[in-house]
Amino acid sequence: MTDISGSPHTPSYGEVDLTTCDREPIHIPGAIQPHGVLLAIDDDHCVRMVSANSATMLGLDPEAALGCPLAEVAGQDLDRAVSERQDAGLSGSPLVMTLADLPPSATLAGTAVDVRIHRSGARLVVELEPLAGADRVALSYHTARGAMARMAGASSVHELTATLAREIRELTAFDRVMVYRFDPDWNGEVVAEERRADLNPFLGLHYPATDIPAQARRLYTVNWTRLIADIGYEPVPLHPVFDPETDAPLDLSFSTLRSVSPIHIEYLSNMGVTASMSVSIVVEDRLWGLIACHHYSGPHRPSQDARAAAEFLGQVASQIVVDRERADDREAMLDTQATMAGLTARISASTRSPLEALIDDPELLTLMRADGAALCFDGVITTRGTVVDDDTLRQIAEALRSPLSYATSTDQVATLLPDLEGVGAAAGVLRIGSAPDRWLLWLRPEQEQVVDWGGDPTNKLLSAAEGPEVRLSPRKSFEKWRQVVRGRSLPWTSWQLDAADSLGKHMTGLLLMRSREQIAMAESLQRSVVLDRPPAVDGIELAARYQPATTYQLGGDWWDAFVLPDGRIALAVGDVAGHGVSAASAMTQLRTALRAYLFEGHGPAACLDQLDRLMDGLLDQRIATAAVAILDPGTGRVSIASAGHPPPILLDDDGVTELDVMSRPLLGVGWGTSTTTEVVLGASSTLVMYTDGLVEERGVDLDERVVALRELARRTHHPDGDLDRWLEGLLAVQGPEPDDDTTLLAVRLAPISR
Repeated sequence: MTDISGSPHTPSYGEVDLTTCDREPIHIPGAIQPHGVLLAIDDDHCVRMVSANSATMLGLDPEAALGCPLAEVAGQDLDRAVSERQDAGLSGSPLVMTLADLPPSATLAGTAVDVRIHRSGARLVVELEPLAGADRVALSYHTARGAMARMAGASSVHELTATLAREIRELTAFDRVMVYRFDPDWNGEVVAEERRADLNPFLGLHYPATDIPAQARRLYTVNWTRLIADIGYEPVPLHPVFDPETDAPLDLSFSTLRSVSPIHIEYLSNMGVTASMSVSIVVEDRLWGLIACHHYSGPHRPSQDARAAAEFLGQVASQIVVDRERADDREAMLDTQATMAGLTARISASTRSPLEALIDDPELLTLMRADGAALCFDGVITTRGTVVDDDTLRQIAEALRSPLSYATSTDQVATLLPDLEGVGAAAGVLRIGSAPDRWLLWLRPEQEQVVDWGGDPTNKLLSAAEGPEVRLSPRKSFEKWRQVVRGRSLPWTSWQLDAADSLGKHMTGLLLMRSREQIAMAESLQRSVVLDRPPAVDGIELAARYQPATTYQLGGDWWDAFVLPDGRIALAVGDVAGHGVSAASAMTQLRTALRAYLFEGHGPAACLDQLDRLMDGLLDQRIATAAVAILDPGTGRVSIASAGHPPPILLDDDGVTELDVMSRPLLGVGWGTSTTTEVVLGASSTLVMYTDGLVEERGVDLDERVVALRELARRTHHPDGDLDRWLEGLLAVQGPEPDDDTTLLAVRLAPISR
């Protein structure tokens, strides 16, 4: 029996116990099992590492083998076969040959051996294993073909796994063969079993994730078969233990002879197992389960053909299980889709609000097999069925909100929010909605589940409680241990999440369609305020452009131009933060108030200060930017004030200048004062005021975009050119799909005034 506290023959393991099993370097044990011999060679076929049993198996001491050509160590035939496999990319049918060139004292001399070759880093690893059970070769091949046909005829996952266990036992003659399936937390359940009649059944037992730690699961995913022919074996160390070129252990992830974890040996010994084999079931690159084979009556080494046939059946099962799971799910999915179709049809046909029709629909809960539902729209919560209080619903909705997914779920809210109390009615929750104040939750209650474990699954926790000085062995008792699992709901299925996602999109489309009339009214209001063209004013030329971000998106941009009672011209450009009807409404109020202040005779700076007080007092939680100017057509003098707005640009014979206008804080913050900047328009001057949508874009440097605007304006400006066409051309500085709406206003003195 191996000394599991750290055998000198397994240097990579060292001192181990159950608290370190999930950190064991099982892919680099530094040793192999003794029923074969391993050689690691370089690309020139020189032996660089060899297992310590080469003296008995090959007739050559390990130290003498190092540095020798493979042909001298194991014969010309093997060297030639390895070269052929290298040329074929290490692919090909199983390689069986007789080593005729070995000394008579070698146990493999004249013996038929199975040859396995794979690459490990810079090394070619050659493993030699004497054939076992040669009389079963033909039976294994033909049985595998028939087994594949019988598995393909299985109509469900349950029938498939039962057939698989039966066929693998027939192939390999193990005393017990189990199909072991992982759950999402990597706990396992025995879902099928074939056994010797006198053995206790393991069918239906569960085993904790700690029984097969993460690094073992990774290894099972890349190397599908692992055999322990005799758990009482003495590990055979590699010589040297560390590769002389890399000073690191040889990676044996793909080795068939790899020595296994001493903790796993103890685990099997505690179960009374004397030999074992496992075959992986991998579905879509994820370990779905294992075919676990146990023997109780001494060492057991099935023939290579039987093992290859078992691995082949594991691969076949991996392909079939996807189809069978889909077949198992198809009926429930179709039922969900039928319920979904009826629900959406009733909501669409209803004259009521879509949200009211949704929450009151008799099949809303049936759709998701839920006991309760809660709808939040703009912060207002409406519920149906059995739910928890509103504050708890908000906490759960926020915890489930994800920027990456519209539909999210959990079947264990207590894990998501461990400090939350009283969530029995909401142990499991499915959420749709991307906004923090617009979501729909389906709630499922706690579903107590009785789980039969193969031994106490908490023993690793007991070790932590006992302290580091107590060594905990792999559990010695595998008697049935019953546990009642609480705090979880029934899990949500993938098709339920798909149905929820589809329902959310349907509701979004329906709400959009129902709100078209409201949107059309708001757009009409916006168009009545933000005119297509500026008014005609004696003595000056005006041009303006308003461009929304998207076809139906309402924005907060605006411009204005009108004649004051004293003959001067008022000019304004502004931007209320946000989009939609509320932003357009706030913009209208702001523009109207500014007109009133200007008509009363207030200057640009005073008008902005009054707008700030208005917004702070009446337009709650709204902020805006604005630039206001008053132009005297007779003198060309312009008085300008700004509140957080991009500075205007002035074009004249000297080029283009960004005006240094002192800006007050944003409108709506309730503090700060404005100042006025004076500038004079010459005969060839043009003043341009614009909103930040012209130069701001996600992922684009703002300063670079401003420089590009100024350069474009300079190159295309002509004092006698068409002002409308020139202003239209400045929009080219934007990207193809602007993030925000954009407004420009340009003014220059008319030629008659020059």
